[in-house]
Amino acid sequence: MNEQPRERPGPARAPRPSLRRRDRPPGTLTAVPHADQTSAPPAEEIPTERPARTSQEGYPGPPRPERVHPVALADLARQAGAKLPEGGNGVAATGITHDSRAVRPGDIYIARPGARFHGADFAAQAASLGAVAVLTDPSGAERSAATGLPVLTVADPRAHMGTLAATLYGEPGRELFQIGITGTSGKTTTAYLIEGGLRRALAASDGLAQVTAASRTSGTPSASGTSAGSAADPAGPALTGLIGTVESRIGDDRLKSERTTPEATELQALFAVMRERGVRAVAMEVSSHALVQGRVDGCVFDVAVFNNLSPEHLDFHPDMEDYYRAKRQLFTRVRSRAGVVNIDDEYGQRVAGESEVPVTTFSAEGHPDADWRAADVEIGPLGSEFTALGPDGQRVRAAAPLPGPFNVANALAALTALASAGIDPHLAAEGIAAVPGVPGRLERIDAGQPYLAVVDYAHKPEAVESVLHAMRKVTDGRVHAVLGCGGDRDPHKRTAMGSALARLSDTAVLTSDNPRSEDPLAILATMLSGAAGVPAHERGTVLLEEDRAAAIDAAVARAEPGDTVLVLGKGHERGQDIAGVLRPFDDCEVLRAAIQRHPGPHQRTGLTHQATEGSAPVTNRTDNRSDDPSHPG
Repeated sequence: MNEQPRERPGPARAPRPSLRRRDRPPGTLTAVPHADQTSAPPAEEIPTERPARTSQEGYPGPPRPERVHPVALADLARQAGAKLPEGGNGVAATGITHDSRAVRPGDIYIARPGARFHGADFAAQAASLGAVAVLTDPSGAERSAATGLPVLTVADPRAHMGTLAATLYGEPGRELFQIGITGTSGKTTTAYLIEGGLRRALAASDGLAQVTAASRTSGTPSASGTSAGSAADPAGPALTGLIGTVESRIGDDRLKSERTTPEATELQALFAVMRERGVRAVAMEVSSHALVQGRVDGCVFDVAVFNNLSPEHLDFHPDMEDYYRAKRQLFTRVRSRAGVVNIDDEYGQRVAGESEVPVTTFSAEGHPDADWRAADVEIGPLGSEFTALGPDGQRVRAAAPLPGPFNVANALAALTALASAGIDPHLAAEGIAAVPGVPGRLERIDAGQPYLAVVDYAHKPEAVESVLHAMRKVTDGRVHAVLGCGGDRDPHKRTAMGSALARLSDTAVLTSDNPRSEDPLAILATMLSGAAGVPAHERGTVLLEEDRAAAIDAAVARAEPGDTVLVLGKGHERGQDIAGVLRPFDDCEVLRAAIQRHPGPHQRTGLTHQATEGSAPVTNRTDNRSDDPSHPG
């Protein structure tokens, strides 16, 4: 029998206004008055991103390991099935990249075809920076040969990027315990929660006794007894790693992320750096784009996690079946050793049945057939608690450090993955509960206002609805929500997103997200059609404001004590792409500035929405968010 969530006991609350009461005036559809726009800050006042760090002094791009053993070009050619050209004997490589700007001396430059240019057009630049060879396809061979470098020619250069990079860096993934997370929603949060559990396990003397890659073969032993390409065991404590949409982390060292899953050459280099610095286990988001494009070639995940699947990225995938098949790749023998799957999702049930690797199932809805399921769920104002029931009679009291039923599912996914990795589930639960929050995921902005202000990355219909339902549960007053839809992305979700915002918010402010090459007003018109389709007695007041800063300002201006202001769509991002120009824009900072401009008579330090005892806070502000506005998959 499924367990039903119950509200955590607390002080009595006045009933909040309902959007479905027929005796209240219907919502309105209006543009924000010009007077509301004048108080929004000009773009130049918005804090700008710090300059991107370089991985090592003088070199752009992601980090590289400090010590790499040269690998003969002849061996790499043999691995790729390419003929070794004249002049290739005696050449050895120490790195590999597909970006001509990031070439370092000793690199193989991968010249692959692109949408507008061929990488071979930049082979001369790569040669000038110290490349020792070029890997390309037949259409780029002649231009690459003009550099005088040895050229390896293969049918599809991308197909060899991951495996060649893994070889060059000494198969670093074999010495890391890797947990990969895929799904439409919740990848980032689940990755952070898993990394928190891994940290707690590492802090325990025997917490990672079974979570170690040391027992696996780690490449060809070198004369020193370590793996080829690896460093000796580093001094200091063992560390955890994190790779995902918001950032990558090596222990506590943070690196900006350009996409959800790095390109294959960058990923293998990052693994090598992690190994070199003492990382033993890593939690990593794995997008459908990454699986289709071979970015995780050269990786075999010790545990693969499936969260859910709903319509998204249909500008990249022709249909949902193609999207599903891309995700399912993670549960093949060439990609993983074990699976953890959410069977509350119909696609998850398919994954569990079709997986080539052993699967442990979980259900936040209490499905009786699940190996791990949530029971005694208590929804709190800023977090939730539940009991995780395990396959061997385990009862583990756990906490989701973010609000909403969907974060119960994310926390249960993390706990199941960690338990499957051999970590004591009670220890795993401690680590999950200790995670302070996830940047741009229900991230609270506290500027002393007497209402809740939250930024979230929700940018698909199901996510928007889930977040609005979750915030409804913890809001005494009214919900004022801001949302836009990204340009050059799946246009079919825009109507549904406009509808959801109008139906579930008291004030729905439709605005721009990252319009990219599209007309922002055309995007807004589609969203508005969805909002207008909601029956008047179910619809909140709908405002239309193209300028995102003014839209946020308009929502804040309407907030009263006990309300919630919710800014959706961009989350951790620190830029807005308008007509191909990336302009500084940080929802968190813009929201904070708007709150400070509208202090109101009830301004004070702290929130009226206090967490009940034992609940964790909504994500606190952090400065480690990406400025990439691509909503990568």
